[in-house]
Amino acid sequence: MTVAAQELYQELRPGAFGIAYRMLGSVSEAEDLVQEGLLRLHRALEDGEPLGSPKAYLSTIVTRLAIDHLRSARVRRETYVGEWLPEPLITSDEDDPSRHAEMADSLSLAFLVLLESLSPEQRAVFLLRDVFDYPYDRIAAIVGKSEAATRQIATRARLHLADRRPRYEPSRRRREELAERFFAAAGDGDLERLESLLAEDVELHGDGGGRVPALARALYGRRRVAHTLAGWIALGGRAGGIEFRRAKVNGHPGAVITGADGGLIGVWSLGIAEDRIQSIRSVVNPDKLAHLGPVSGLTAMLENARRDGG
Repeated sequence: MTVAAQELYQELRPGAFGIAYRMLGSVSEAEDLVQEGLLRLHRALEDGEPLGSPKAYLSTIVTRLAIDHLRSARVRRETYVGEWLPEPLITSDEDDPSRHAEMADSLSLAFLVLLESLSPEQRAVFLLRDVFDYPYDRIAAIVGKSEAATRQIATRARLHLADRRPRYEPSRRRREELAERFFAAAGDGDLERLESLLAEDVELHGDGGGRVPALARALYGRRRVAHTLAGWIALGGRAGGIEFRRAKVNGHPGAVITGADGGLIGVWSLGIAEDRIQSIRSVVNPDKLAHLGPVSGLTAMLENARRDGG
C-alpha cells in the first residue's frame, strides 16, 4: 500500500466512523464496519474502478453495511438484559469532530438511545441529512430510494424525534461547572449536595448487560436517584474506594469511574439543562468498557457474585 493511499484512508476514517458509530452505538462494531468499508475501497481503487469520490464511496458502503447490521441486530437488542445504552466514547475538543454543538448533541448517549426508536433506514436518512448535511440526491442513492421518498423518510424521522429530543444547557462553561460540582459531591459522598444539583424529575439509566448488577429499569425523581447514587458510591468505598476521573463522554460532561486497582468500573454521562442535571447514564457492562482500558477486578468480583446468586 502506498503512502498516499495510507494517508487517504487515515483522512477518511474519522468521518466514516462518525456515521457508523451513530448508526450502531457500538465502538467495536463501528470499527469493524469502517475496516470493511476501507478494504472495499482499497480493492476498488486497486482494480481501477472509476470512483468519483472515495469519501462518497466509503460513506455509501459504511451506511449500507450499518443498515444491514441493524436489521440483523434487532433480535439481540430486544433480548438484551436490562436497559441498553451505547458504548461510551471518551472525546476531546482536539480530536473530536463533535466539537460543534449540533454534532456533539447527535453523539450524546441520550440521543443515540433515542435513535433506537427509528428503523435502520430512517436512522440512516436522518443522520446523513440532519447531522452530516448530505444532499438528498446523495442520500437517495445510498439507501436506494427516490429523492421524494427519501425526503418523506427524513420528515417522518424528524416528526418522530421532535418532542423527545434531549434538552441540553447551551453554555458549555455552565455545563462544566455543574459537572465539576456534581462529581466533587459524588467523590465526597455528600448526599445533600448531590441531591441539590439534580432536577426534580431527573432520570437515572444504567446498563450492566446482565454481566454485573445494574438498574433493571430507569429511575426517576431527585430523592430516589440521589439515594441510589449514594448507595453505589458507598458500595465502592467498602470495596476499597473508587475515583471519578472527569472526562468528556460522547461530547458531554461525564466521568470514568475506576477502582482501587486503577481498572475501569463504569462511565457516567450527564445531561445538563436549566442549571440542573436532568439525566445520568451509567454504563457498567464490562463488554462496553473494554475498548477504554483494563476493567477493574471489582467488576469481575461483582460478575462472579451475580453468577453465584450473591
